[in-house]
Amino acid sequence: MTVAADSATGAASLVQSVDWLAIAPPVIAASVALLVLVADLFTGERHKPLLGYGAVAGLVAALAMLIPLRDGDRSTFCLTGGSQACSYTADHFALVIQALVLGGALLTALLSIGDTRKLPAGEFWFLLLSSAAGAALLPAARDLATLVVALEVASLPAFALVGIKRGDRRSSEAALKFFLSSVVATAVMLLGVSFVYATTGTMHLTEIATRLDDVPGRFTTLAEAGVVLTLVGFAFKTAAAPFHFWVPDTYVGAPLPIAAYLSVVGKVVGFSGLVLVTVIGFPSYADVWGPALAVLAALTMTTGNLAALRQSATRARSAVRLLAWSSVGQAGYLLVPIAAAAYSDDTRIGSTVAYALMYAVVNLGAFAVAALVARTHPGNRLSDYRGLYATRPLAALALGFFLLCLAGLPPGIVGLFAKVTVFSAAVDAGLGWLAVVMAVNVVIALYYYLRWTAELFRAPDAQTPPGTAPPAHRHRVPAPLTLVIVLTAVAGITLSGAPQLILRFAAVSLF
Repeated sequence: MTVAADSATGAASLVQSVDWLAIAPPVIAASVALLVLVADLFTGERHKPLLGYGAVAGLVAALAMLIPLRDGDRSTFCLTGGSQACSYTADHFALVIQALVLGGALLTALLSIGDTRKLPAGEFWFLLLSSAAGAALLPAARDLATLVVALEVASLPAFALVGIKRGDRRSSEAALKFFLSSVVATAVMLLGVSFVYATTGTMHLTEIATRLDDVPGRFTTLAEAGVVLTLVGFAFKTAAAPFHFWVPDTYVGAPLPIAAYLSVVGKVVGFSGLVLVTVIGFPSYADVWGPALAVLAALTMTTGNLAALRQSATRARSAVRLLAWSSVGQAGYLLVPIAAAAYSDDTRIGSTVAYALMYAVVNLGAFAVAALVARTHPGNRLSDYRGLYATRPLAALALGFFLLCLAGLPPGIVGLFAKVTVFSAAVDAGLGWLAVVMAVNVVIALYYYLRWTAELFRAPDAQTPPGTAPPAHRHRVPAPLTLVIVLTAVAGITLSGAPQLILRFAAVSLF
């Protein structure tokens, strides 16, 4: 970013030059979204699949634009007059999260190719790319206005994606529940943001941090209320208990690729915003948000794991429901390093980033295998996975590996090391009680992850009529779906062999 100087007075001009390279990733995603929507008007039904491949190409291009930004030293849309506050900063935190959300959106797009025959293709790809653009903008936002706008751009298309199945009552109900809960979250968040602005007179996070250090006594209560309400709004977005009630029904009612998208990209977007407002914007009120997030982390992981434990193997869509509750439990683990940052320094945030990277890879892989099984077993019950190794051995091995990573057991070494990193963040911050709660929850989660893994390798039910399982071989698996399973499996194995590729983020400051 450059600011033009007036030759006569030397005063800073309001005319700025935009750093287009810095904002390229979200801009490309948004531009391709518009191109796909327009192209849909001139594309016949026979060629609708080309729109999906165009969306994939756009996401690949957006990811490629992160390479020249790898130094993490670019900012744009900055204040003039000597202030260093900027609205958009492509630092290392922003780049890592942008790579995660755009990569997650790319895998979701690959999962969706071939499954959009009964969906309005143009609208589907437009909504997915629009949401990805908002998700890529959010981690680089450095003022509250941009943060809220990016969050809503990421969320609003997701409502429509959840309910995009025409004539499906379950999908419509899921979209409505998701919409209402998110609207409440946004309203609460905006009220908190307005209180913070009334107290500090600025929207930029760095300026807010400075001015909250010296709040007049009569505004102290208003500032504390603003901080708390802002955090409550983000707690809805991250599916933290007790604001998680929308998760299971939304995941079950949404198309399976969209459930995978929400479980990874939607969750990471919420956590990114939470990191930015706490660590950058509200460090002066760490004594307020630190204990609150620690309690939320304990409550979230316990609620999610206990609910996942109760899932019946024969209930319709119990596999997706278990993954939904598992994602709530994993959200609790992701909250731990953020809470720990209140008691130490912001390098603890790297533990959340490292864990999020691990979780994104293996959770998307688990949803990909669930999508494969759903092609022959639309009910997607846990019992449908019994004996999967006999019919699809590679898919069973991949799913078993993903579940072991989520459980933190070998050979899922990356999952084990990621959990140890989060556990260490709590211990080093003096949150011993939270570390104990986390350890108990890890043991609880072992049961349902291992139970599902064991089902994969058991002999098929003796009462199953002969020939029931083999037809799975006669169903042609779309190449993009196979590619997603292969990519996530290879990534998980690579990270288990070299976990330092992501764990190094836990030892450095990303801002």
